[in-house]
Amino acid sequence: MSLQARAARAALLFVIALWAVPLQAADFVDSAERYNAIPDRIGRVMPADQSAAALIYVLAPEKLVGWSRPLSRAQQAFIPAKFARLPVVGQLAGSAPTAAPDTVIRVHPDLIIYTGSVSPEVAAQADAIQQQTRTPYLVLDGSIQQIPDTLATVGAMLGVGERGQSLATEARTAIGGLRGRLLITESTDRPLVYYGLGPNGLETGLAGSQVMATIDQAGVINVAARLGAGELTSVTREQIFQWNPAIVIAQRRSFYDALLRSSAWRGLTAVANKRVYLGPTDPFGWIDDPASVNRIIGLPWLSSLCYPAVYQEDLRAAVRDFYDKFYRVKLTDRQLEALVRPAEAQGGGTPTPINVPLLGAEPVPFPTPNAPPSGMRPPGRGGYPGLAPNPPSATPGIPP
Repeated sequence: MSLQARAARAALLFVIALWAVPLQAADFVDSAERYNAIPDRIGRVMPADQSAAALIYVLAPEKLVGWSRPLSRAQQAFIPAKFARLPVVGQLAGSAPTAAPDTVIRVHPDLIIYTGSVSPEVAAQADAIQQQTRTPYLVLDGSIQQIPDTLATVGAMLGVGERGQSLATEARTAIGGLRGRLLITESTDRPLVYYGLGPNGLETGLAGSQVMATIDQAGVINVAARLGAGELTSVTREQIFQWNPAIVIAQRRSFYDALLRSSAWRGLTAVANKRVYLGPTDPFGWIDDPASVNRIIGLPWLSSLCYPAVYQEDLRAAVRDFYDKFYRVKLTDRQLEALVRPAEAQGGGTPTPINVPLLGAEPVPFPTPNAPPSGMRPPGRGGYPGLAPNPPSATPGIPP
């Protein structure tokens, strides 16, 4: 037998062996370019932060070991009791973690997932925890544009691939719908928006901040972007009056109530035109908190507020549909009204051209369903989106 024939026979036997022997693990390259050996069967998943908890809950709630932080009573009203009462396991990620490697060992998950901003610091933190606990720790890009791919990838990984693909399609439709509305909206018709955080609304997000990602995606103008790039900043009431936004969105009801009732805010254009809104937060925020799949419903909502002339859909129907498909919740009329009424456009305000440059606004790319997620490899061994072929001597968390 020639050398070439022997090589071909060996390759054939190798392929047959791969099909004959069940795969115990597959190697996944995450958004931080880290290799992870993913178990073939995953029964317990620990979130590294609340963003990951929301992702896992939406896809496979029975595999979620706990929440990164407690749920409020209002949040629990939208979540079945057996999941709402899951233990609080703390947060592994971030500069002030509330969980430690000992927590991972005690909880004993098959997998840890982080979704959010990807940086060398985040990757190093994941490596340290993974090496101490011997538990695969995935770092996934949490940007809005990546949500469809993340749903498909993690869904397949957790054994709910059909659900992951279905929700990914819903997310792509929402992102694409907003993009279409932006294409037919003049830049001068995109409103100035202030997003007030905290009980008094005097904190907000700077240009490029994670809390403003949904608002930036909507193509509107974040008035605080003039202060530069970063995360959060404190402002004064005088500064807000100087910016004079066309729309104000309150994260907390106390600020929303003050805008509507306090004489201190009466001269603001948004207040005079009744363009003040309360961002829904249950079970998860429509703008942020956490920065996860929950933000998808924020896109049609912001479209209805900011571009009423081109948003022709029924917002209430969109909210019902989203809660049904993503949270498996059939909203009652009372629940729907509690969510939408403070958040919907009110009579009395007419959008007018603002004739200012688009400060901080970012283009929204068309989603490309067939493109692999940024920082992930195309489908390979194991059949999951993002799985790479088995590298030689791959060690979890360490590139070969």
